[in-house]
Amino acid sequence: MPLTDAIRNKLSQAPHRPGVYLHKDRFGTVIYVGKARDIRKRVSQYFHPSRRMGWDPKFNALVEAIHDLDWHVVKSEAEALLLEGKLIKEFKPRFNIDFKDDKRFLLLKVNLNDPIPRFTLTRLRKDDGSIYFGPFAHSGSVRRAITLMRRKFRLRGCRALTPGEADYRHCLYANLQNCTAPCIGNVTRDDYLAQVRAGIDFLHGQTAELRTELESEMRKAAATLDFEKAAQLRDALSDLDRATQKTEKFERIPYKLPVAINPEADLRELGRVLGLPAPPARIEGFDISNISGTYMVASMVSFWHGRPDRASYRRFKMKTVTRQDDFACMAETVRRRYTRLLGEIQSGKPAPRVPGDDDGGEASVEALQRAADDISRAARGEGRADVLRDAAAPAGGDGSGIESPWVPRPPPGARLPDLILVDGGRGQLNAARAELERLGLSSVPILGLAKEYEEIHLPGRDDPMRLGLDSPAVKLLQRVRDEAHRFANTYNAQLRLRRISESVLDEFPGMGDSRKKALLRKFGSLQRLRLASAGDIASVPGFGERMAADLKAFLAARQ
Repeated sequence: MPLTDAIRNKLSQAPHRPGVYLHKDRFGTVIYVGKARDIRKRVSQYFHPSRRMGWDPKFNALVEAIHDLDWHVVKSEAEALLLEGKLIKEFKPRFNIDFKDDKRFLLLKVNLNDPIPRFTLTRLRKDDGSIYFGPFAHSGSVRRAITLMRRKFRLRGCRALTPGEADYRHCLYANLQNCTAPCIGNVTRDDYLAQVRAGIDFLHGQTAELRTELESEMRKAAATLDFEKAAQLRDALSDLDRATQKTEKFERIPYKLPVAINPEADLRELGRVLGLPAPPARIEGFDISNISGTYMVASMVSFWHGRPDRASYRRFKMKTVTRQDDFACMAETVRRRYTRLLGEIQSGKPAPRVPGDDDGGEASVEALQRAADDISRAARGEGRADVLRDAAAPAGGDGSGIESPWVPRPPPGARLPDLILVDGGRGQLNAARAELERLGLSSVPILGLAKEYEEIHLPGRDDPMRLGLDSPAVKLLQRVRDEAHRFANTYNAQLRLRRISESVLDEFPGMGDSRKKALLRKFGSLQRLRLASAGDIASVPGFGERMAADLKAFLAARQ
């Protein structure tokens, strides 16, 4: 594709730093992840016209599909390699080959609760009480560094979980005095644990003493012209640097959502452009899904500090809306969600579930009004602020002007969101806003996000806000909106699959789950399947012309 102005502007902003770059298509889906020593130089190579003739068909297809790109700067090539592998496993880009399998980078672990702890290599992090180091981009370096560490602190390298005297008789590590042999009582367990903790400190970067020792030996070897030994010591220092180098921890990125390397920065930008007193820590997004007025469902997703909080997701099956009306569906969903939430805040415990209702029961109008009044007083510093602090206080700050740190886990208990997002334009926004006002929650910020130009509709503002597709705030809102859309469509598909799986198709010979799912994806409902021609049915995977004709006759006989 020709070099567009948008990509040219992106290239001009790319840094001459090591990092990872991500190519995206026009739908915002990541199609390729790569690493680079110099991001700008590497990414620019994709758009050199002089190199086009030498490209293979796959590379040509990749470049033709690039509509946008992002990058993330890291401190070293090793970090770039680790982040590249992580992102490829998250997004599974169709133009990547490496790192798509289940292989992982090496980790080093030690469990201090073992009878005689040992350092071992693994590729899978488990919740087993062990201390983990890594991942390591250079497996050879970490293996040699472990050998160096074992010799320095005289740690065991045998495989037995609890070695005994029989193991000691054949133990090379003990015979070479590379291990203090706690298995036969040469040292007490407490003394050996002190050696292990010294090794842990070593892996945490406390290597100054060993580094000085190795550098001194290297200089002596070079002075005596023993260059082979000097080179070995130089390589040992290099391995030591690689094994103990601190790397940045990268957040998990939701699969197939627009890229978010730094959600906190996106939150700060969103709070700034919306004029909020603080970045919105809790964002709740709503979307409606139906097919021609059937299977009318809605979803609510919750993002905590820019990350999906899947435990707080909710889904709704419409109760009062009987025909296709997205505005009425949005109103019912918002009303049921915050009716229930206010009841939970007032009572201090989850509301009871109602059979057949996916979002739970409802509280009394009087209790709702009391809860809303309490929240309003708490926001002004009055009344029950101590009880409802979590529900009323704006997230992301405590009023001191100091940004609060990232909290990995959401706080317990019910609380109102700091921002509500509805999928749609002015109509959906007004429907949701009216329900919030009826519940006394007009102070909760709310906006609508329209798909075509990613316009942000705000209450009391006639013209929508357009920030551009490159805005971090828009990308954050897109992630919330797209996740709500995915969750709603998934629930809709589940209901349709349940309906079609219990249909008359079960009586048709040769009709299994795979064929029923294929029919569902193609036609959506049994009624549409009845209206389809035999040729349309034959185009479904798993069906031929004869089977399609038989199915058509079967359905015609059961009108």
